[in-house]
Amino acid sequence: MQVFKKSNKGAVSLSNSFEGIASYASEQQAIIAEHCNDALHMLYADKLAEKASLFLSKFSGDCLYAVKANPHPSLLKYLWKMGVRKFEMASLREIEFISELFPGAEMYFMHPVKSRQAIRFAFEHGVRAFAYDSLDELRKIEEETNFSKDLNLFLRICVDQSSSAHPLSGKFGASFQEAPLLLQRAQQSSQTLGVTFHVGSQCLEPKAYVTAIKQVAEMLKQSGCQIDALDIGGGFPVSYPGMTPPPLADYFNSIHGALKDTGLDELQLMCEPGRALVAEAGSVAVRVEMRKGQMLYLNDGTYGALFDAGVSGWPYPLETVRVEGDELLTSLSPFKLYGPTCDSLDAMEGPFMLPENIAEGDWIVFHHLGAYGYAMQTRFNGFYSQTTVAIN
Repeated sequence: MQVFKKSNKGAVSLSNSFEGIASYASEQQAIIAEHCNDALHMLYADKLAEKASLFLSKFSGDCLYAVKANPHPSLLKYLWKMGVRKFEMASLREIEFISELFPGAEMYFMHPVKSRQAIRFAFEHGVRAFAYDSLDELRKIEEETNFSKDLNLFLRICVDQSSSAHPLSGKFGASFQEAPLLLQRAQQSSQTLGVTFHVGSQCLEPKAYVTAIKQVAEMLKQSGCQIDALDIGGGFPVSYPGMTPPPLADYFNSIHGALKDTGLDELQLMCEPGRALVAEAGSVAVRVEMRKGQMLYLNDGTYGALFDAGVSGWPYPLETVRVEGDELLTSLSPFKLYGPTCDSLDAMEGPFMLPENIAEGDWIVFHHLGAYGYAMQTRFNGFYSQTTVAIN
């Protein structure tokens, strides 16, 4: 936990890295200058550039940014400048948004269960890559694309997710027993055929990808099915307090090694980073509105950018900023946090270790919240933030 002292207001300028948002030298300057009644979202170009360069240069396949992690236009435009041209989509609105923002983007509609209207809309907007995990979904895709023969179909398979901090199993994915027949059936409708899987969000062990790749290879060998592409999904991790995963290079090396060992290294390879690409490139500053003993009431909460801090109990690196009065103490104490809405479920148990003398008007900066913060906001009770700035 780092404590920031107050300082003078900094000058505002338009960032040379992020389009359309104000730029400041520090979080502290941004908080003072913006004088925001809501939470303040902050982006860091250097951290985004570092992760984008890593995925684009070290991963041997194509990088599909998972738009759901953070769809802020300034962040998306920066990724585009870095060379990201392919995007993983989950909804009609995401497709509409990306097709308008980047007319030349290559979009992959990888949600395994889609509405007929969304499939039809996506096809009309140039999408040809679709995921499915059942015969019913495959039929929907065929019918709503008028049985087009230029489709790139991906069968979503359920794999072990025990190595992830946030498993996603149980909702999507065909079993390995169901997979052969579903692949054979899709050959009738596809120009190219692939398999996709997801090892779970925040996967802490590279071997999870190795296991999944070996399971796919064995299924293909036993069934005699042939595919053209393999999408290993997302799940790449970020360091949080209490969670220190291996470097991303270890994941890439393990994946590349497993593909070579199984003879799948000739397939078109893809991944779908979201959290790992943008989490460290963003933070959210929230203000203390009231202190009651060891309970702090904030201007943002689980209905806003702090959903994972409350519902999932996710730990984040924290910093504090005081803009007026005596300096914050370096000695820390445990606190429970409450969001601003009238719902008592808007709470974050923590405990969050913060300065003992934290008080109304102080700010708490949640770092590594560039993923699933801005994107998770609702407008319940009128509490939400439309303010995003860049920190140089």
